[in-house]
Amino acid sequence: MPFEAAVEALAALLGDRLSRSEAERRLHGQNETWFPETPPDAVAWPISTEEVSKILAICHAYRMPVVAWGTGTSLEGHALAVKGGLSLDLGRMDKVLEVRPEDMLAVVQPGVTREALNADLRATGLFFPVDPGANASLGGMAATRASGTTTVRYGSMRDNVAALEVVLADGTVIRTGSGARKSAAGYDLTALMLGSEGTLGIITELTLRLHGQPEAVSSAVCAFESFEAAVETVQMTIQMGIPMARIEFVDEQVARMFNAANGTELPEKPHLMIEFHGSEQAVAEQSERFGEVVAEMGGADFAWATTTEDRNRLWKMRHGAYPACLAARPGCMGLVTDICVPISRLAEAVAETRADIAEAGLQGPILGHVGDGNFHAILLLDRDDAEELARAKTVAGRLAERALRLGGTVTGEHGVGLGKRGYMEAEHGVGWQVMGAIKTALDPLGILNPGKLIPGAETDA
Repeated sequence: MPFEAAVEALAALLGDRLSRSEAERRLHGQNETWFPETPPDAVAWPISTEEVSKILAICHAYRMPVVAWGTGTSLEGHALAVKGGLSLDLGRMDKVLEVRPEDMLAVVQPGVTREALNADLRATGLFFPVDPGANASLGGMAATRASGTTTVRYGSMRDNVAALEVVLADGTVIRTGSGARKSAAGYDLTALMLGSEGTLGIITELTLRLHGQPEAVSSAVCAFESFEAAVETVQMTIQMGIPMARIEFVDEQVARMFNAANGTELPEKPHLMIEFHGSEQAVAEQSERFGEVVAEMGGADFAWATTTEDRNRLWKMRHGAYPACLAARPGCMGLVTDICVPISRLAEAVAETRADIAEAGLQGPILGHVGDGNFHAILLLDRDDAEELARAKTVAGRLAERALRLGGTVTGEHGVGLGKRGYMEAEHGVGWQVMGAIKTALDPLGILNPGKLIPGAETDA
């Protein structure tokens, strides 16, 4: 083992909270999509910022790579130890440290999941809104600058993280931001850490902005004859200033897969799923106005879900889209990719992507957060068919190039990791080298999540 001395020093610090077992290493070498299994040399479970600091000081001294691990739900290989080293599992740092209702803030450790936080907040009348679908850890969500179904109203992690505690590569602990609503005091280090994907530091504490639970909530699902009509409905709704809390698009393939997985009877057509938050009167008015837009655009099979149970079923179905798609081709794996484009170019982007998937002879349902121009293609692949994987990578590459041509970004919410790293220079130009310079300044030995996000030696993934 190339890092034997480092592992021995870590074992002395952590005892049975360090593992070299094959089972644990393999578990922390897996991912949700197509990337090869890459087990680390060891797995550690710290329980405090102080321990994370000591772990990083040891790894820095021995030049041992460190890759943070949350719940393992990322889709671009972010948490894979492609250079070996230590998988730093933050799952046991899972305490809600403080809730300050008067400031609408919560302080949490990184292993707290979004569902656990909202369960803890239930009695306060507040909630944390960022909802990527998976029950991800909040530390991982911050590291990938996550967003999701509610971003159209409440924003992404960028908008909902007030402050961080971060351990740098050599073990130095810093705090960024504060509980204040704004600041003009120097560089915004909180924003720098959000989306850095564990390449600049390890997040060990987060101060999160909370929102009031809405008085009334109403959700609906409606079918359209074409995806163009569905997207135009979204554009018109936004232009009319109707405030949506969520608005999701699924194509006819996803509707069919929903039916198979959930026993529903959705028409096999493109659908929109929408939700409104606010007072009883405001939600009623918004729902009525949206219904008028849908009618004008030829939407049909309109069904409102106003009870908590019906709404939960609707969004559980939407959040279960990925496993529902995988179930449509038993034994398959998914190459899941996303882009984000200006809303005016969304229909064009979806149409071209559908044509590419069909031409490549692939099965690739499409869905997304159309309120902010973000959509996903889930390419369903035979695990043992290298040629099919190559075709899927070509389609994903064309999708990234299309995003840039249309004035968008190669990833709206999945992040860069391994999968999108090859497109960073095309999107950022010299700015990508600036990111590399920041990385060098904060992590000169390159031990934090090497092979990801920033310029450097290529990996084999």
